[in-house]
Amino acid sequence: MDYRPLGRTGVSVSRLCLGAMMFGAFGNADHDDSIKIIYRALDAGINFIDTADVYSGGESEQIVGKALTGSLRDDVVLATKAGLPFGDDPNRRGTSRRWITKAVDDSLRRLGTDWIDLYQVHRLDAAVDIDETLGVLSDLVHAGKIRMFGASTAAASEIVEAHWTAERRGRERLRTEQPPYSLLTRAVEYDVLPTCRRYGMGVLTYSPLAGGWLTGRYRKGRDVAGPGSVARQQRFPGAYDATSPANAAKLDAADALGALAEEAGMTLVQMAIAFVTRHPAVTSAIVGPRTMDHLDSYLTADGVELSGDVLDRIDEIVPPGHTVNIADNMWNTSTRTLDAAFRRR
Repeated sequence: MDYRPLGRTGVSVSRLCLGAMMFGAFGNADHDDSIKIIYRALDAGINFIDTADVYSGGESEQIVGKALTGSLRDDVVLATKAGLPFGDDPNRRGTSRRWITKAVDDSLRRLGTDWIDLYQVHRLDAAVDIDETLGVLSDLVHAGKIRMFGASTAAASEIVEAHWTAERRGRERLRTEQPPYSLLTRAVEYDVLPTCRRYGMGVLTYSPLAGGWLTGRYRKGRDVAGPGSVARQQRFPGAYDATSPANAAKLDAADALGALAEEAGMTLVQMAIAFVTRHPAVTSAIVGPRTMDHLDSYLTADGVELSGDVLDRIDEIVPPGHTVNIADNMWNTSTRTLDAAFRRR
């Protein structure tokens, strides 16, 4: 397994990061099986695990905590997140000092650890002063509860504002960003990834397989079925409806990419993950297995390199900076600037 510096933090992490979103009721409800998957990933050289408080309502963190006992905890760079709604209470969400202070203690308890290596705000909350958020996160660093902090799905302008505020107010800085990035979702290439490089931030990307569209299952002439997890089907209704124009375009692109992968002598999974990790701004790609077979297929991408010719042909199918279905940028969960009210509607 290849290890890379996580920005300028001095921490080295594996090229693949084990995503724990599918552990628990949201995906694999068998705790013992999920823990076996974690151990298989660690045996393969992965030293980076990412989870979040909202994954299966905290159950994912509990499973990860069960697995990382004894000396294993010292060997793993552990990341978790907070900020998305945790229940119906309007104050159990966002990035206020009140909620983050409680959320981090709850995560520490579920994870069974005294510290979190990387604590991420799941989304920067436009309703909260950025200095409020940086202030509480800086205090948590100074208290030793977290080692560093970052953000997920932040716009480039938000990253710049956060760094400017940290410099002027004497706060700790955002050390990482976690954006969606895949062969089908390339919008972050335009400004987010270059901004992260300029600020020396680590980048751990999520959904390198575009929510399953790049697993190889979605090809023309085959039935387009959604994810195996019932919870995911309920959470993303219509996301796998092949009759919608946006998904039809994704199917066309996925089919062409699948044919290219076959011609290049690799699986589409290998090509998809290798594409993400090849970008010079990307530190690690998050892979989120639900089963052991899923993990094994992701691990085959380790060490795969893409030639210049393959990269050029990928660009012909999905141009740089282009996302086939704009909804996959996840902007609807992180900014309201595309809402009708902000577009003169």
